[in-house]
Amino acid sequence: MQFFTGYNEYKVHLLPTILLVVEGLVMSVIVGIAVAVILHLIPVLEPFIYPLLVISQNIPVIVVAPLLVIWFGFGLLPKLIVITLVCFFPVTVSLLEGLKSGDKDLKKYMLISGANRSQLFAKLEWPSSLPYLFNGLKIAGTYSVMGAIISEWLGSDKGLGKYMILSQRAFQVDKVFVAIIWIVIFALLIFAVIRLLEKVMVRWKHD
Repeated sequence: MQFFTGYNEYKVHLLPTILLVVEGLVMSVIVGIAVAVILHLIPVLEPFIYPLLVISQNIPVIVVAPLLVIWFGFGLLPKLIVITLVCFFPVTVSLLEGLKSGDKDLKKYMLISGANRSQLFAKLEWPSSLPYLFNGLKIAGTYSVMGAIISEWLGSDKGLGKYMILSQRAFQVDKVFVAIIWIVIFALLIFAVIRLLEKVMVRWKHD
């Protein structure tokens, strides 16, 4: 089976994809959290920004990707932008919903007790939003692998996306399926890591 016999041939493509997935996912999480927090703390912006977020998810990434190469070159930046476009939305939407899910009675009690806006956010809204955030992270994590593959189609010299394209052009279907198998493995591993982090950081939910 090519998955085992061809390992020495395709192993050079595994690490670049892993690194790109991790870097892209980190960037997506940062952008997603930042947007959600800003919209939550400045609610007057939400009616204007939220539709733009929805529109961003309806733009075919495969069409935008070549434009990013023209604008930013063949470096790392356009690849990270592609992954971010694919992944940040579920993080933003889930976290924004979570930030609004804090206990209303507890919020009133904290306000009566003299809590300010930052204390409300740190002590109530952020902790309450963590389960929602991890739900978004699970979706973004699985999307990030495919986002990395798409970004590698832009012109990488290494990576599973490059390996897949070369295999397709050579009509080597077995190698294409090897790339697909690794994509699935990476997605499952990322999902498992996020689940583990959730259990560690949101213990009270599981208790």
